[in-house]
Amino acid sequence: MDWLTVSKIPIGPFAKDAVSWLTTHGKGVFDFLKVFLQAGIDVVLFLLQAPWITSAGGKFAYALVLILLVTGVSWYFRRSLTVAAFTFFGLLLIVNQGYWKETTETLALVLAATGVSMVVGVPLGIAAARRPWFYAILRPVLDLMQTIPTFVYLIPALILFGLGMVPGLIATVIFAIPAPIRLTRLGIISTPPALVEAAQAFGATPGQVLRKVELPFAMPQIMAGLTQTIMLSLSMVVIAALVGAKGLGVPVVRALNTVNISMGFEAGLCIVILAIILDRLFRSADEGDAQ
Repeated sequence: MDWLTVSKIPIGPFAKDAVSWLTTHGKGVFDFLKVFLQAGIDVVLFLLQAPWITSAGGKFAYALVLILLVTGVSWYFRRSLTVAAFTFFGLLLIVNQGYWKETTETLALVLAATGVSMVVGVPLGIAAARRPWFYAILRPVLDLMQTIPTFVYLIPALILFGLGMVPGLIATVIFAIPAPIRLTRLGIISTPPALVEAAQAFGATPGQVLRKVELPFAMPQIMAGLTQTIMLSLSMVVIAALVGAKGLGVPVVRALNTVNISMGFEAGLCIVILAIILDRLFRSADEGDAQ
């Protein structure tokens, strides 16, 4: 087998050279992206953490107001006493365990990653549904994004963006964005041809068919893509902490390094509570609350 290994294809050196080229020639672009993405995260953190309040009592009161607000939103959207009660007492338990600040940081990262994934993923899913040749090109890329180990692309993200929330955000988006792309495409192509033909028969343009027929029909699938993106983003919390992202991943990593069972279980439970609340809030009404 020596003949097969003597001339190694330089895949690794090629990837290294590509990252070096991007670092040298694209520094301005990546600096802009870092500032832009970090600003989005900072805005969410500003609203969740209220840095203008300095007293401990004021911080607790503000957290309580946020908890009541989220509980009210959960009741408004789900009309379920069970969901509202779980939201209220679950968030109170997070405050009781002393992980409210870390939870808001994780929530900011998840919301930012979900927003980027949906803003980019839904149009790509629509384009993939309308143009089969585009999906044929996109499909292996999506397969690669879903299967490649996260630590592989954490390295170039760390080099290009440095330590902090942004490389964690980029890694989370790469991991999560295939879900909205695939599910949006699935929803669009599942639209009954009779509905599309009826709209065209009444003189609807392709844009009107998309807005008034295909997107409404695909909305359950798009919402499923949203909840999947949120869950995938939460699954990246611990890995993002390895590159400097704040949040609940930090105590989990610290507990792993120190074999601290108590801290690991507490932080893990907070992640589970946050995941269930977000899933119930954004789940499509068609799925029901009992599932």
